[in-house]
Amino acid sequence: MSYRIPLIKPFINDRVKELVDEVLDSGFLTEGPVTRQFEESVASYIGVPHAIAFTSCTTGIETALRVAGIGAGDEVIVPDYTYPATANAVKIVGAVPVIVDVDPQTLLMDYDKMEEAVSANTKAVIPVSLFGNPLDFDRLMMAKERYGLLIIEDAACALGSSFKGRKTGGWSDMTVFSFHPRKFITTGEGGMVTTQNAQWAEAMHQYKHFGMGKSVGREEMVFQDTGTNYKMSNLLAAVGLAQMEKIDDLLNERMLLAENYRKLLHGNQKIRIPETTGNGMHSYQSFAVFVPDRDRVMRQMRAEGIEVQIGTYALHQHPAFQQLGVRLRGQYPGSIRAWEETLVLPMFHSMTSAGQTEVVQKLTLCVE
Repeated sequence: MSYRIPLIKPFINDRVKELVDEVLDSGFLTEGPVTRQFEESVASYIGVPHAIAFTSCTTGIETALRVAGIGAGDEVIVPDYTYPATANAVKIVGAVPVIVDVDPQTLLMDYDKMEEAVSANTKAVIPVSLFGNPLDFDRLMMAKERYGLLIIEDAACALGSSFKGRKTGGWSDMTVFSFHPRKFITTGEGGMVTTQNAQWAEAMHQYKHFGMGKSVGREEMVFQDTGTNYKMSNLLAAVGLAQMEKIDDLLNERMLLAENYRKLLHGNQKIRIPETTGNGMHSYQSFAVFVPDRDRVMRQMRAEGIEVQIGTYALHQHPAFQQLGVRLRGQYPGSIRAWEETLVLPMFHSMTSAGQTEVVQKLTLCVE
């Protein structure tokens, strides 16, 4: 279905088309120098020495877990309110996802529940900076020191966000971003892992290239270990590279759109906005609100030609996470509330104030 006001539009300007054409004309379509430039651009923006491009955020999380040595018998704590990929990656490497509730105000992992779930087998935690809301690294770093945990952040939505002035991607042991079309920096499909750890960076690079070591030529190539093909092509990287040249402008525009939504929604007692982490800067990959009778409101908004969407999923409600090999921890009132009430509103780079006003006016009528 085509909507008058879509949820999001990818930013495709002439520079994107120019770089894509250059790659097409070069004939070098697989991963190569343009992918390297994209990785360097993301690393420079975040302020870390290493950024490794992947086919998706999911394969990035999987590889991060593998190079950290996490596998069979290990437990990894993940939030319940997240896209299934977060926990799936843990299952893929043979470890046990331990699923805990989220804070119903921020929609982020409940840090108290996280600490209660730590056991002798817990090796890592994968907190999710959902919708672009940054994590509270004061709490996470205390837990890291207390329990010896690795922090592998699922920052699929959070490029551009920060905590205490330090960008997401520079805090965790490894941070994984997504460039899916719902993200404001997109390559169509793709992901990126950032880290300070040179050994992990090299291991990830090796794993996603079939296990091959560095070599000056194909004839001298040595395959050091088992690996697979998780490479990002030059073609996809060209789209992301061009968008990274405009990231500050695109991010500032999202800040203005988010602030305008806040002003338009101010005083409405039936439509609430999730809290942003204290000392954090939200990047607003999604502008989410809490509404009563969410599914009815969503149907009515779509009937009006306005594309709105659910937030994400409560994992414990799905058969894939009710099986052996998954540890459900306690109850999930925060996640259930998030699942039932969260609605994502349209936000894209060319959205007008008039468009936002119409969205809020229609939404207000739907919740009356």
